[in-house]
Amino acid sequence: MRSTHHDHDHDHDHEHDQDHDHGHAGGVKGWLSELFRPHSHDAADSVDDALEASSQGIRAVKTSLVVLGLTALVQAVLVAVTGSVALLADTIHNFSDALTAVPLWVAFALSRRRPNARFTYGYGRAEDLAGIFIIAMIAASAVVAGVESIRRLLDPADLGHPWVLMAAGVIGFVGNEVVASYRIRVGRQIGSAALVADGLHARTDGFTSLAVVLGAIGVLVGFPLADPLVGLLITLAILVVLRGAARDIYRRLMDAVDPATTDRARGILAATPGVLEVEHVRLRWLGHRMSADAGIVVADDLDVVAAHDISHHAQDRLVAGIARLTDAVIHVSPAAPARR
Repeated sequence: MRSTHHDHDHDHDHEHDQDHDHGHAGGVKGWLSELFRPHSHDAADSVDDALEASSQGIRAVKTSLVVLGLTALVQAVLVAVTGSVALLADTIHNFSDALTAVPLWVAFALSRRRPNARFTYGYGRAEDLAGIFIIAMIAASAVVAGVESIRRLLDPADLGHPWVLMAAGVIGFVGNEVVASYRIRVGRQIGSAALVADGLHARTDGFTSLAVVLGAIGVLVGFPLADPLVGLLITLAILVVLRGAARDIYRRLMDAVDPATTDRARGILAATPGVLEVEHVRLRWLGHRMSADAGIVVADDLDVVAAHDISHHAQDRLVAGIARLTDAVIHVSPAAPARR
């Protein structure tokens, strides 16, 4: 007997189900860890409706597109004033980064479509595929920053209008950090690894803009090589961000979940009245939604209706107890006669 549970609404309070296998570090180390690898909460405090979660993601990418677009426009004006090639590169970079919102926008829109005969699990995986594109953009940012820094070390160039360059760099940093914080916060809330990765991408670009500021400061104090040296440090920071973001996207594509979440699901099923044994529990992410497939054992003298009631109760408890879980399939097996 198999029983399914799909997109049921629940009005329950949930315990905080966190996807983490590490503790919080304190002090400066903890702050840096949170900055480059924000603590991942694959499951939020409550189960939001799947469509509402997609709508939140769309709002986030729309807002990001507008904020980064305006940031790049302001920088473009300052490029005309300073004639700085470094600032021009940063401005072009910010324009391209604003456009990373587009594949995520498409992915969130696709995730709202219902499953069909071809895509029987729906379109949630489009969100994770968009994450691959974002990872590629972060890697490209590291390459551009590294190559440009080395080029400037080998062939130093004078920077004009340092105060204007500082202002432009600050604008780029603030704009990217605002977008980064917003994307990461919403990504955590809806359980979207791709949106969190895009937030990390914006954060790395903010650091690139900050390099313009530090380079201008170096010019003011008579040390023009400060710009490329800081650029190399920022390249290393981008690589740290890349590693964490790539790991998260890889885990989603490989259907990985936090083992603690799996153990919790098994415990919920085992504690369901009428369940004698839990045969298996499988969980997987599809974008920002989670689905489950589990097998339970019940007494062999139960009729079909009684066994179905137990499985349905197990479904309700499982969906209510595991945040972001929107679909569950329960297989019911009779116990061996010796267990009676």
